[in-house]
Amino acid sequence: MNKILLRGVVGRAEINTFGNNNSVCNFSVVTDYSSVDRDGNPCIESTWFNVSAWNGKDGIACIYDIQKGVWVEVSGRLRTRRYTSQTGEERTTMEVLARKVTLVPREDDCLQPQRDW
Repeated sequence: MNKILLRGVVGRAEINTFGNNNSVCNFSVVTDYSSVDRDGNPCIESTWFNVSAWNGKDGIACIYDIQKGVWVEVSGRLRTRRYTSQTGEERTTMEVLARKVTLVPREDDCLQPQRDW
């Protein structure tokens, strides 16, 4: 099974539209993991994920609401892509192909409604 669930803050976001009424929103999400080191000091590990969300026949309607600073919850699957850089170097990257994106309220604002698409 290939499934991932992320909850974090959107970094960059860009939308590309194609002639056949399909759009894709490519955005990044940062998640934080809090722990304590050997000396008892708190530390936070931040991880960035690249996400692709499609808006089309069976796509995600909220992609136009995704912008920097918005809290999101993303579920989907991981995909690995290999490519050759401009310098001829072989590289590998992982991205999340979103199946569901939910805009969530900020952690300190319980009154903001949750929107789910």
